[in-house]
Amino acid sequence: MFHKVSSVVPMQNYYLLVHFQDGEEKKYNVSSLFDKWDSFKTLADVKGLFEQVRVDAGGYGISWNDDIDLSCNELYYNGI
Repeated sequence: MFHKVSSVVPMQNYYLLVHFQDGEEKKYNVSSLFDKWDSFKTLADVKGLFEQVRVDAGGYGISWNDDIDLSCNELYYNGI
């Protein structure tokens, strides 16, 4: 089952506020991925990139560019 994203809001300290189509709302800490995946470090290195997050077509995830994205289920199951 997919928990599709309806909207995403960038917050301070690399948190995202994610709203899902089923009405759930979760916070997700992107900075926890900086040490795990080099591509996510770019969000801290390039000024303003983190704030450019958008919901992918169909709500199956979010992305910043062609290299940096997260699935809807990653956000749902690992968000708080």
